Amino acid sequence: MRDLLTPHSALDALRRWGLTLLLVTLVAILSGSASAIFLFTLDRVTNLRQQSPWFLYLLPLAGIFVVWLYKNWGGSTTRGTPLLLDAINQPDLRVPFRMAPLVLLTTLITHLFGGSAGREGTALQMGGGLAGGLIHWCRIPECYRRTLLLAGIAAGFGSVFGTPLAGTVFALEVLVLGQVRYDLLIPCLIAGLIGDLTCSAWGVQHTAYTVAPIVTKSGFLFGHFDLLLLLKISVSGIFFGLCARLFCRLNHTLQNQFQQRIAPYWLRPVVGGLLLIALTYCLGTQSYLGLGVQSLDGNEVSLLSCFQKDGATSWSWLWKLVFTAITLSSGFKGGEVTPLFFIGAALGNILSVFLKVPADLLASLGFAAVFAGASKTPLACTLLGMELFGPEFGPYLAIACFVAYYFSGKSGIYLPTASDYQPLLINQADQRHPKPHRV
Repeated sequence: MRDLLTPHSALDALRRWGLTLLLVTLVAILSGSASAIFLFTLDRVTNLRQQSPWFLYLLPLAGIFVVWLYKNWGGSTTRGTPLLLDAINQPDLRVPFRMAPLVLLTTLITHLFGGSAGREGTALQMGGGLAGGLIHWCRIPECYRRTLLLAGIAAGFGSVFGTPLAGTVFALEVLVLGQVRYDLLIPCLIAGLIGDLTCSAWGVQHTAYTVAPIVTKSGFLFGHFDLLLLLKISVSGIFFGLCARLFCRLNHTLQNQFQQRIAPYWLRPVVGGLLLIALTYCLGTQSYLGLGVQSLDGNEVSLLSCFQKDGATSWSWLWKLVFTAITLSSGFKGGEVTPLFFIGAALGNILSVFLKVPADLLASLGFAAVFAGASKTPLACTLLGMELFGPEFGPYLAIACFVAYYFSGKSGIYLPTASDYQPLLINQADQRHPKPHRV
């Protein structure tokens, strides 16, 4: 203990912290700039697809190109976000720089031709790929490796959604399920804030959501809270958790079936694309294609419409779930989070009718809670909801997210299902999420 207080030791610690913050800042600026480029181009390709519906019929051919790219140049990056999470805990795993441009290009292709996917996975992989490239090219010592990879995750998540605090906690919470590495909190927080500021400095504007203030009508009051409303939110949290469980199960099951039943790798996205075309034709709407945040036609269901009364049909949440599971499990690239936002908001919109709760309130809770159950990050999702909808909804968001997390089961979007991959789950989970140790 006396050695730690010597001037030499203090100076050495200060030097290491200074270098850490410098490297974290560089990773955050790169990640925030990449997110800005991604969001700008994603908006353009989404508008192009909506104005040219016939692009959907080229989706199978686009899928062949996507899987061909990864087959020939992807290498280990084919695993996507799980590779990034494993590399944080396993020093022998390297995150190649090519992960960033590959996932950016293929995600844009997926959205241009109508695949139902999100943007979180792309942002995380771009942040991780840029951090991995910086570590390799600059030959950064091993002791900084984990911090920089986590900084890439925090900056990518925080910048792509405009939620730096949620990005900070997400990077730490998703690393070790149920535990948070507080010694890495400051670097991740700096990365999340700088990544978001960098993205905003490029002129990118994030989607704004509006939720009306809560008006208590019940006589069952405890302090500032309506006990009946809290009970209804708890009940809705159960449905949100079961919905998250269904999404993870269907996604993993379909991926397993595509791999087992369709041997040619290039044929899987063809079958997936044809299924999406058939479903779109049968339903008579393109509401469940692409990102789904907003639509050109005000009569179609979108993420924003779910915050309005009668803004979703009874099965909108299920159709978006099916479209997204087919897209991602057949080989197309993109994230799960924005579709999960859509699914949760649509389910909340429908539940509001039965629970007699304002549609915008329950849509906002479903927005965060279904993602919390699927990603196993209830604390980060609570903060995400507070940053997007307002801090006054914090207690309600926390109840919905943690109840959903409890009822979502052991499977998550970053882990295989417990029933189908039980031996694999035990081994990989132990390797991916070992007990934290100080670096």
